[in-house]
Amino acid sequence: MTMPLSKLEKFFYIDKLVIHSLDLSLYQASVVIDGQEHYITNEKGDYIRAISVLEIQKLCRKLKVKSWVLRQQSAYDEMIGMPDGKQDNTLEVPLSNNKLY
Repeated sequence: MTMPLSKLEKFFYIDKLVIHSLDLSLYQASVVIDGQEHYITNEKGDYIRAISVLEIQKLCRKLKVKSWVLRQQSAYDEMIGMPDGKQDNTLEVPLSNNKLY
């Protein structure tokens, strides 16, 4: 599911903002509201993407977020020939918005 950033800015509080690490320097964001995850889009419906965590934080600076996390899924298991689906190797690291932008 997706939700535009402008609509999210009107929410009182968002449970969690997830910054997805897609590649070495490519990030995308989603939010968790009432247990459901929604990817954040711009007004055209395109996923918001950035080349740094700080840039995502700057884009989402008006959101009232309870917790920020960085999520990464490693392709290591796939690279060494492990079968898919055996274990979830998702790593979530808590972040804070230090407003360094």
